[in-house]
Amino acid sequence: MAMFQKTGWMIAATALTLAACNGGSRSDPPGATTPPDSAGSAGCDGFCTTAESRLSTSQVRQIIAQAAAEAAAQGVAATIAVTDRVGNVLAVYRMNGAPEAVTITSKRGINAGLDGIDIIPSQLAAIAKAVTGGYLTSEGNAFTTRTAGQIVQEHFNPGEIGQPSGPLFGVQFSQLPCSDFAQRAGEPGPQRSPLGLSADPGGMPLYLEGAPVGGIGVEADGLYTFDPVLTDFDRDIDELIAVAGTHGFGAPADRRANRITVEGKVFRFADVDAKDLAQDPANAPSFDSINGSSGALLPVRGYFDGTIRAGVAFGTPASGIRADDTDYSGLDAFVLVDENNQNRFAPRAGTDGENALTEDEVRTLLQEALKIANRARAQIRRPVGSQARVSISVVDSNGAILGIARTRDAPVFGLDVSLQKARTASFFSNANAGADLRSAADVTYVTGEVIRIGDYAQAAKDFLGSQTALEDGAFAFADRSGGNLSRPFFPDGIVGTENGPFSKPFEQWSPFNVGLQLDLVFNRVVGHVLFAAGLADTDAPRNCTGLARLGNGIQIFPGSVPIYRGSTLVGGIGVSGDGIDQDDMISFLGLHNAGQILGTINNAPPEMRADNLTPKGTRLRYVQCPQSPFLDSNEQDVCQGK
Repeated sequence: MAMFQKTGWMIAATALTLAACNGGSRSDPPGATTPPDSAGSAGCDGFCTTAESRLSTSQVRQIIAQAAAEAAAQGVAATIAVTDRVGNVLAVYRMNGAPEAVTITSKRGINAGLDGIDIIPSQLAAIAKAVTGGYLTSEGNAFTTRTAGQIVQEHFNPGEIGQPSGPLFGVQFSQLPCSDFAQRAGEPGPQRSPLGLSADPGGMPLYLEGAPVGGIGVEADGLYTFDPVLTDFDRDIDELIAVAGTHGFGAPADRRANRITVEGKVFRFADVDAKDLAQDPANAPSFDSINGSSGALLPVRGYFDGTIRAGVAFGTPASGIRADDTDYSGLDAFVLVDENNQNRFAPRAGTDGENALTEDEVRTLLQEALKIANRARAQIRRPVGSQARVSISVVDSNGAILGIARTRDAPVFGLDVSLQKARTASFFSNANAGADLRSAADVTYVTGEVIRIGDYAQAAKDFLGSQTALEDGAFAFADRSGGNLSRPFFPDGIVGTENGPFSKPFEQWSPFNVGLQLDLVFNRVVGHVLFAAGLADTDAPRNCTGLARLGNGIQIFPGSVPIYRGSTLVGGIGVSGDGIDQDDMISFLGLHNAGQILGTINNAPPEMRADNLTPKGTRLRYVQCPQSPFLDSNEQDVCQGK
């Protein structure tokens, strides 16, 4: 434990106590061969997963043994984690001599936020990578941590100067360990990740017969980073080891990220494959022959008790997610359930007074959003022509969860993200936003730098040219609007311009030091890491920000709108899981159609929408709906005039 006794870390620990508590235009590497997949993929579009689609303990052992054998053949030692599809940690194995800690680094010389911290336990990095590989994936798309790295940087693609930021800019700060939504070990449902989602290569999905069943995460090089250069193909040691682990459990070739495009750009799946391995994974020694000699299972506080377990079958009550038979009949919807198989987030009335959303309004809103999703043409799924698969959350103006539902086979990450989006739209449209930010606890980085959250509120006022901004509720902010204000360049992607008021200046910015989004949750994320490392007695509370309206943090990429009764804010709806324009459309049209049916709720009046604001001469955006969005019609401009 001596390595943890560093001055910077102790500064962070003291502060927390006082505060209370790596895609290019080519689809494959040159000369690539297709790594073995899980056998079976054609025709899978949400209907292949069954009660048998889960990892057994023997399969978990096989995955670890294959990865460990490749690490040994490469002359390195690794920490290897395996999770199921909802993030339960099935095993963590550390080889003898593997690095005990990782350095978080953007490789830009930044020493602020999380960037530069060099003592994060490597097992936490491995778990975060495994969770990411499982959470970003579905029967229609297979993404990796390398894919994640491509879509969270300041340009998309990374290095393409003048291009806007990644489409999922900010998604790394979801699935947080302090979330009031994410479950903890032993509780059914989507689990938390110790470091949020990872952009560091070495996290990959696992499949059985075309059905996603979890993820593998590998940490061997001691760096927790991302790939800022997509013009070459790397030989990343973590990724090599992970590829070996997926032998026999690999993603179907037609579903991999390098078969999926956004804005004409191909996603990256991996920079290495089976031909790059040092040995045939099929010849790996058995797990029993290496456990206790070459390495050992590693208990991880809050995640893994040291005994290998089988995964749970997705879509069954044991997974915390099952088909709905009550509120969304005929819509092929799924809901989250507790240990008694009861819907955790069934539609309910709001908590914010006489104008509060009613239970019937919430139910109708979710139903109408589900209907739009079921008609919508997917952006990031195979085969082409699939319907969108998303998660949908509704909150009131206090941030209370009023209902959550999802369509079949939506990627798991979208559950937490849709809730973040709904809360973010409601929060920044709220007249109490500025006061809430000023009430948030100060943040102390490991360098000793103190960040005052209230300063972001003042920066927004100055930037928008209004000293009543965030104080009077005069403007409605969708996540696309707030995202405009959260980029290191404004306008987005234009190098040499100033940063938005919720972002750090680019000289200080990195995916590990983004600004308000991280600073709101920094204290409690680091507090959780201290707990998981055995350096704190208590875990982070189930509220990442300390603010009642933002229990799982904020999100800063599109897919949400605030909900109004006339011109009175009553909540927010957030959507996540497919292309961001699809997410925008489902939230916006779902609310519009529910309003047409009920006559009592509506999208923000046009004069209140943030696209009326033109800070620095550039108009903010509100929502952007896709072209030819529906599978059952040729209708265009579906959001115009609404």
